[in-house]
Amino acid sequence: MTQSEALDILKTGANVFLTGEPGAGKTHTINNFVSYLRASGVEPAITASTGIAATHIGGMTIHSWSGIGIKTKLDKYELDKITSSEYISKRINRTRVLIIDEISMLSENTLDMVDMVCREIKQNSAPFGGIQIILVGDFFQLPPIVKRDYAEEKQREKQSSFTREVRPMGTFAYSGGAWERARLIVCYLSEQHRQDDINFLSVLSGIRTNNFSQIHMGHINARKIDAGKMPANITKLYSHNVDVDRVNNTELAKINEEIKLFRMSGSGNDKTMETLKKGCLSPENLELKIGAVVMCTKNNPKERFVNGTLGTVISFEEFSGYPIIKTKGGCSIVVAPMDWTVEENGKIRAQITQIPLRLAWAITVHKSQGMSMDAAVMDLSQVFEFGQGYVALSRVRRLSGLYLLGINNHALKVHPEILKKDFDFKNKSDEAVNVFGKLSESEIKKMHDNFVVACGGKKELKSKTS
Repeated sequence: MTQSEALDILKTGANVFLTGEPGAGKTHTINNFVSYLRASGVEPAITASTGIAATHIGGMTIHSWSGIGIKTKLDKYELDKITSSEYISKRINRTRVLIIDEISMLSENTLDMVDMVCREIKQNSAPFGGIQIILVGDFFQLPPIVKRDYAEEKQREKQSSFTREVRPMGTFAYSGGAWERARLIVCYLSEQHRQDDINFLSVLSGIRTNNFSQIHMGHINARKIDAGKMPANITKLYSHNVDVDRVNNTELAKINEEIKLFRMSGSGNDKTMETLKKGCLSPENLELKIGAVVMCTKNNPKERFVNGTLGTVISFEEFSGYPIIKTKGGCSIVVAPMDWTVEENGKIRAQITQIPLRLAWAITVHKSQGMSMDAAVMDLSQVFEFGQGYVALSRVRRLSGLYLLGINNHALKVHPEILKKDFDFKNKSDEAVNVFGKLSESEIKKMHDNFVVACGGKKELKSKTS
């Protein structure tokens, strides 16, 4: 399915699961949909499964938005407590469109709880209380973190009559009752906008389809390097935080230059602000030196950098003191502070401000999800999770940008359950293309207008192409 076909379906108000390979344009499509809604006078609720993902899309975590927080189950008391919150009640009551990004990292139980809260507050038995639900993500990427006491949790769930509707902490969101009841239309994007290297695309496809061959392994092995021959000033990806911190602290200490400290500031709702801080890739206290390798942590097309742009600090501006970085492309950029905000109903609920940089000699694979990188050194020898190796490898655009220190067999594996489910998703997406392809332009336009009006917005005067 193309991005324009998916956008046409989103505009009808249907519940949608938007998926596709890394680089297929999921975020781009959602951004276009959000722009369309706002131009029509409809403000969507933009959320994500993790704080980091939420900062990428300018939203909040679904846990914060729904009021469930860190809960793994809801009893009657907890549900009443959430629904009696005036702020959460107002937020959900005025929501007509709910977007949840990085759905692969959300458990079935969490999605079921969000559904329960929405139905209770809206006093509407329809899935999610009648809100249009848009789930975005790729289940081949990082899965939910499941508590180790899962068996014990499951037993407790069985003993509770009220919580029986919310299934025990599961693995994937599509396993839950909320997913099934929502009757989601699958939009599986088939275009590729990140990788343009045929051999590399073949490698990624081989991992994704469990058809990894000796030819693919040859491409991977050709990119292996010795630790002593790592290219300078290229970000390293590790599976564990301890390795990342060790590398960044060691490398910064090697530079015999004065430290410049940049402190994060913030305003607004305290809890929301703390969530923003936790999800922000830039630290609260950013220490930089001339010569430090850094990565941009926010998109700023006007200043010619995006989230993931790599560079080196070459100086600090004389009057403002802001860092000046030289990117891999040779551009010199003054990096001024930027804002991370959570907006609701057109008003800023919380805001943090920081230089959109972080030390980037190394980052974790988890923090790299959603990024596009020109080059990276990777140590995948300690990969421990399905999808972790695939996420790391798919961050770079081509094989020439991959430098591999090590890799274990698990890094080339994806979850066997997802292999089967992906086939089903593709078939359902093809069915959606056929069904909507039979509708005339005027019929689709009428569906778009009807949905906008139902949301309290204003319909377009003329049909637009996207």
